[in-house]
Amino acid sequence: MTPFFGRVRQQIFGISRQETTFAQRGFYSSDRRSQQHLEQIGNTFLFGYHAVLVDDRPDVIAHQIDQVEIELRGFAFEGAAMGLALLDVLTPWRRNRLQGFLQGSGSDHLYMVHVGVGWVLARLHLPIYRSLQRLDPLLGWLAIDGYGFHEGYFHWHRYLNNQSIPKALSGYACRAFDQGLGRSLWFVKGADVREISATISNFSVERHADLWNGIGLACAYAGGADRLTVEALRSLAQLYQPQLAQGAAFAAKARQRAGNPAAHTELACRILCGLPATEAAEVTDTALEQLPSDGVEPAYEIWRQRIQAHFIKQEVKV
Repeated sequence: MTPFFGRVRQQIFGISRQETTFAQRGFYSSDRRSQQHLEQIGNTFLFGYHAVLVDDRPDVIAHQIDQVEIELRGFAFEGAAMGLALLDVLTPWRRNRLQGFLQGSGSDHLYMVHVGVGWVLARLHLPIYRSLQRLDPLLGWLAIDGYGFHEGYFHWHRYLNNQSIPKALSGYACRAFDQGLGRSLWFVKGADVREISATISNFSVERHADLWNGIGLACAYAGGADRLTVEALRSLAQLYQPQLAQGAAFAAKARQRAGNPAAHTELACRILCGLPATEAAEVTDTALEQLPSDGVEPAYEIWRQRIQAHFIKQEVKV
C-alpha cells in the first residue's frame, strides 16, 4: 500500500461529508443540538471509513481511530468495518481484512463492526445469505440491521414513506432489516419522538415491534435526546416498551464491551429499561445462557425475546 494508491481508493470510493448532513439528506429537524449531534456521528463514521481506504494496515487503522473521542469511537469502528468489507470484496485474492480486524482492534466493537458490514451489503447488492455465512453465527444478523439502516438513511422516501422491503430479503431477514430501518428513523426524524411515533404508526402493525426496537437502540447508543424527550419516547411506544428496552439494553452491552460508556446511554437505560446501563447489559448476558442453536427461529431472535420478556415482567420506574 502506497499513499498514492490509498488516495486513489479514497477518490473512487469515498463518500462526501455532505452526504451526512440533514440538508443534503432532507431529514427533519426540530432541534438544532440534536441535528448537530447526529451529523457528527455521520462524520465520525466517514472518518473511520476513509481511514481504511487510505491505509488498511491494522496498526494504522487502530492509531487513526484512537484519535476519535471515546464516546463516538464506535461509529468510527463501524465505518472502518464498511471499508474493510468493501476492500475484501474488491480484492478476492485477499479477503481476510475484516476477519483480521475482528480478531484484533475491532473485537471489542463486535456489534458495530457487524453493523458496518451491512452498508456494503446494501451498496454492492451482495448475496445476503452467502454473506451471513462469513459472519458471527449469532451477531451476523446485525449486518442485515446495518443494511436496513443504510436504506432508511439514504433512501428514506422509498423505505420509510413507501415502506418497501428489498426483494433480496425473505424470512427473518425482513425483521432484522426493520430493526435497522427503525434505527435510521431516529436520524431521519432528528430524534423528534412524536415524528418518529407518527411514522411508525403508518406501517403495518406486524412491523411496529422491530421498528420500535431499532428506535430504542438508536436512542441509547447514538443519543441526541434529553430526559423529557426519552420519557416521552417511552410513553409513545405504549405496548412496544419491551422492544424499546431491549434495543437500549443492546446499546448498553455494545458500549460496555467496547469500554466507551456515554451519559446518554445511561440516561436512556434508566428510563427505557428501569436499570443502570451496566445492569441492562447484564440482562443481555443472562439471556445468552443455554441459548439454543438456530431452528425455526434464529437463536438471535430467541435471545431478543428473552430480553424483552425480562422487561415485560419488570415494571419500569424512572
